[in-house]
Amino acid sequence: MQGGAQRIDPSRPEETSPDYADRLRAQMNGLWLRVIARRAPAILPLLSGQDEAVPQGHDASAYLQALNIWFHLLKIIDENVATRARRLTETDESPAAVEGSFARVIALAPKAAPDTMLRNLQGLCVGPTLTAHPTEAKRVTVLEIHRRIYRALVTLETHRWTPRERADLCADLESEIDLLWLTGELRRQRPTPIDEIEWGLQFFRDSLFDAVPNVVRRFHDAVGADLSGPILRFHSWIGGDRDGNPHVTTQTTRTALRLSRQAALDRYRQGLGLAAQQLSISSAISALPLHARQSLQDVIDAAPVPGDPRNPGELFRQALSAIGRRITAEAAPYPHVRDYIADLRRIEDALTDIDADRLAARLIRPLRWQAEVFGFRTVTLDVRQNSSVTTRALASIWGLTGPAPEYGNREWSQRLRAELALDDIPAPDRSRLTPEAVELLDLLALMHDTRFGDDPLAMGPFILSMTRSCDDLLGVFLLARHAGFGPERLDLRVVPLFETIDDLRAAPAILEELLRVPIARRSLECENRRIEIMLGYSDSNKDGGFLCASRELEKAQRSITRVLAGHGLLPIFFHGRGGSVSRGQAPTERAIAAQPGGTINGRLRTTEQGEVVSSKFANRGTAQYELELLTSSVMAQSLVAAVEPVRPEFNDTLEALSDMSCTAYRALLTRPGFIHYFNQASPVEELTMLKMGSRPARRFGAQSLDDLRAIPWVFAWSQNRHLISGWYGFGAAIATFRRFRGAEGDALLRRMFSDSKVFRLIVDETEKSLFHADMTVAAKYRGLVADDAVGDDIFGRIRQEYDASTAAVLFLTGENAIGQRFPNMSARFGRVRTELDRVHDLQIKLLRDNRHQPGKGVPVALMQTMNCISAALGWTG
Repeated sequence: MQGGAQRIDPSRPEETSPDYADRLRAQMNGLWLRVIARRAPAILPLLSGQDEAVPQGHDASAYLQALNIWFHLLKIIDENVATRARRLTETDESPAAVEGSFARVIALAPKAAPDTMLRNLQGLCVGPTLTAHPTEAKRVTVLEIHRRIYRALVTLETHRWTPRERADLCADLESEIDLLWLTGELRRQRPTPIDEIEWGLQFFRDSLFDAVPNVVRRFHDAVGADLSGPILRFHSWIGGDRDGNPHVTTQTTRTALRLSRQAALDRYRQGLGLAAQQLSISSAISALPLHARQSLQDVIDAAPVPGDPRNPGELFRQALSAIGRRITAEAAPYPHVRDYIADLRRIEDALTDIDADRLAARLIRPLRWQAEVFGFRTVTLDVRQNSSVTTRALASIWGLTGPAPEYGNREWSQRLRAELALDDIPAPDRSRLTPEAVELLDLLALMHDTRFGDDPLAMGPFILSMTRSCDDLLGVFLLARHAGFGPERLDLRVVPLFETIDDLRAAPAILEELLRVPIARRSLECENRRIEIMLGYSDSNKDGGFLCASRELEKAQRSITRVLAGHGLLPIFFHGRGGSVSRGQAPTERAIAAQPGGTINGRLRTTEQGEVVSSKFANRGTAQYELELLTSSVMAQSLVAAVEPVRPEFNDTLEALSDMSCTAYRALLTRPGFIHYFNQASPVEELTMLKMGSRPARRFGAQSLDDLRAIPWVFAWSQNRHLISGWYGFGAAIATFRRFRGAEGDALLRRMFSDSKVFRLIVDETEKSLFHADMTVAAKYRGLVADDAVGDDIFGRIRQEYDASTAAVLFLTGENAIGQRFPNMSARFGRVRTELDRVHDLQIKLLRDNRHQPGKGVPVALMQTMNCISAALGWTG
């Protein structure tokens, strides 16, 4: 990690991207070491490699703090280098040369008539969904410092600075690194739901409000037309997701709606004010056509001011000021967001009428695009609740008139359907209901009222987690009736979330049964004949292992699409991905390209969880690229003329591999002593002290398999470098298949690796997990298991399967070592591997010491090791 501060001049032609990156890392390393020399000189030998001992006491905490800062600085550098490289590619070649750009998709798309292409793109819309899952180990304050450091690196790219100015900029950069040291990375208190709401909105204020108009403009430039409807629509679960989090109440949801609305209106007020300052167009200089003058006058008259109007003869300024008064409610507020958009169009059209289209494009069109995407809401707030809660709430209502039927039996199902068919359902006596039922009815009433406000998209669907039957979904419909929704059809989208392997397999039958219930069918048909289905990657992975979950998710999408097609409906799949391979993370473009043919149809939603939000959206340049990449990937699938033909031999093989992998994976999880091993060989119990999210700590830890929630499950296996959730079972499946099918089977597997997008993606992501796993490090964590017989048995099986999975990947790829096919990933990890190994040694020592002194709490240094390992790997859960 040694390296002095070297001057970088990005303007020089000979500064190739790798050279630029190396020089930037050297310079940042020098600034970082200067901070450490000033704040903690005793640890410099540890950081420079002169001392290889495991640090002790105060030095351990300082060492971990320094490393954590450095790991994050490396990521900021990588982000800057990647953004700069894309700009250079576009400058030297063309927009179509940039991977993931709209221009590239259009250039590579199958040739089609312009009207055919536009028809295929009508309705294109992707929905990034921000969530507050407890997988973000960084504090908001630290994220803001990281953002300023990134912006400082962008500033340093320019060649105009004198040596003295550049020295000042570098000194400012060093001061930000110093501020990171003085701030500290650990949260002292667990964030509240309101803290999380503000955390999510900050990404819009810092980058997304500005990035979106640029993305939309690039789309229109590439397509050559202004299509109707927004191509992006942001959702959020922050303040709406109450599954397992009793701190999220109806009042929390009201607050989330209010704060999100205010964030959008504040941004519009700023944009309108800036436009009004600059559009100093005098009617005496440029006469407006009569229809344009009248159009602007209509805007002005809708928000009159007493006395003589300001800016006489400047109708554009007057009109923008009038819009601003309506936005801030100084005049009659807009009854609907579409009225605000219509007024912006009037100004835009009037500018075009006087041949000032560039002014319209610069000052007004971005405001319109923002309004079309963000509305009066910033985000569409989804609601998520567990089916066990809705079931208990319904039982509480039924209990008012006698014993409620038992859930799951015939009487429960019959009563559900009979009451849904009633024209009138009386409101229940809330004073006699359980608090849980009252809270749920209050929430549904809020959802009903919000649908009739000035932005009906302020609230999104009711997502039902752990959907295991048609009755679960019908229960939500009936509760909505009790909350005030009408009898013919419910203006409420109920979205099933299929999470476990069994639920994914049952999904087609559940939906078939649901669509036979008249009120459910009528309610679903009102959404342009599309029905939204959410797929859970985390729990399905925990349930069946990575290979099995990947296969079942792909198979479920195909089956669901066929069922819906039989009813004249199309799916909108909502992919609940997390930040690691184990929770569905994969390269955006390839993950979407590997989706089954005919399952996207221009619409897709995906979760952006925890640390993924900050890695994608903290800075405007990166946010713009990530949004374009996501949308262009869906766009590319929409332009494919024909569905890729199914190859039965590939499907049969993948099904067999999935079953064999699941068998091996579940055999490990059901071994005697497995839970004991998991709790002792990982810091799963200690993770609760990181205070990462507002969810209660009881979501962590494990006494049985059912207690193993997906996030701490992946987090813990990452911390101890086993990473079994990303690869276990793959080796056993491939080895068994090869043993029974021989040379013919080998040839088939290699053809699948070459020709099947989904199998290739599975192999690639398995290889990445194997690369980041480390059995030498894992063996040290095994040493924490008190029962040697259990430790030897469980770890022995993990080690054996790791070797088998590695051999399977190398057989398929033809490479000599894991990770060779991903040189950038290997290089990035190589820059932190040595230091990371020492952090693991320190964590193991701290875990052992802490567990021998129960009741003393988790030391700060131990919590720092968790942050440090997460920063080095690039994910938590």
